[in-house]
Amino acid sequence: MLSIRPATRRDVSQIASLFDGAREFMRSTGNESQWPNCYPTEEDARIDTMRGCQFVCLDGDEIVGCLSLVPGPDTTYLKIEDGDWLNDMPYFVVHRIAAKYQGRGIGSFMMSWACQSADNVRTDTHEKNAPMRGLLESIGFKPCGTVFVEDGTPRIAYHYVRPGSKEKGGFLDWLPWRKSGLTR
Repeated sequence: MLSIRPATRRDVSQIASLFDGAREFMRSTGNESQWPNCYPTEEDARIDTMRGCQFVCLDGDEIVGCLSLVPGPDTTYLKIEDGDWLNDMPYFVVHRIAAKYQGRGIGSFMMSWACQSADNVRTDTHEKNAPMRGLLESIGFKPCGTVFVEDGTPRIAYHYVRPGSKEKGGFLDWLPWRKSGLTR
């Protein structure tokens, strides 16, 4: 049975291995450029873990996936071309999602969890990442336009708004940095 919990420092090296596996999978499906130059790194996982926004997906005791669920705003999403976001409410961003196994529903489980945890979720992916695009659209994400990531390359911007949601932002107050005084 799949479950999700916040990552701990002990999980960071396994998260980095998941990143490596996801990078290989993307290359094997024709998406050679989405995670270039060894991005994301173990340091990215360490920082997100310290900030309280790195999560791992477990199948029993085995870590089978990871994602970062980061409160916005995200500077990448300040400018969108060829479209517009579904709303201007506070949102969370899913970054650096990776699954150890493909075709077992791990990615779908993690993205569904993110959408249950936060009413307003944004993410982006490369146009060549057909598996991720299909996953996002299958659980209700809408393509909204194009954003440009740090290296200047375009990404398809996706947005999910939970139908009938009243409280935007979801679990913002739960995040550890809100209580500890750590900054985003």
